Amino acid sequence: MAKQFTELSDKHTAFIEQQPIFFVSTALPDGRINLSPKGMDSLKLLGPNRIAWLNLTGSGNETAGHIQENSRMTIMWCSFGSAPLILRAYGHAQAVHERDSNWSEYSELWDERLGKRQVFLVEIETVQTSCGYAVPMMELQGERQTLRKWTENKGDKGIRDYWDQKNKTTIDGKPTNILP
Repeated sequence: MAKQFTELSDKHTAFIEQQPIFFVSTALPDGRINLSPKGMDSLKLLGPNRIAWLNLTGSGNETAGHIQENSRMTIMWCSFGSAPLILRAYGHAQAVHERDSNWSEYSELWDERLGKRQVFLVEIETVQTSCGYAVPMMELQGERQTLRKWTENKGDKGIRDYWDQKNKTTIDGKPTNILP
């Protein structure tokens, strides 16, 4: 049932653009595996083998810490609609931080919002589709406003203080290279 490809096709791209959620997975050579759901229009397709996604402030910053030691990243989308499908993009990622010379080039792909923490650039090596027959069908009620309200209430200084307190290391104690 699974099929592998060397790049995203137009059909894959159309599927990705319809999905309101995706999942990102990274792992250290030893230590925990991190799997995180993402949404809020934070993913941009830059070509058949290149993806950028905006990492917004959150409770942890595992991905940023993981890719410094192991740049492997998997991004997964699955259909919760009537046509079942799971799509995975396997590749290697690098983080772009606010202090990096190419920050503006990539962060400007999204509207201005508080809490932009990093942009991850993913070079895709393999794309795989699988059936998704066991994924339940669900209806989207809408996007949560919780993170937007939280960042607005914190303001830029409050967010940077939060990064300093909560986002400088992973749960395994690895540095994330975020600067408040």
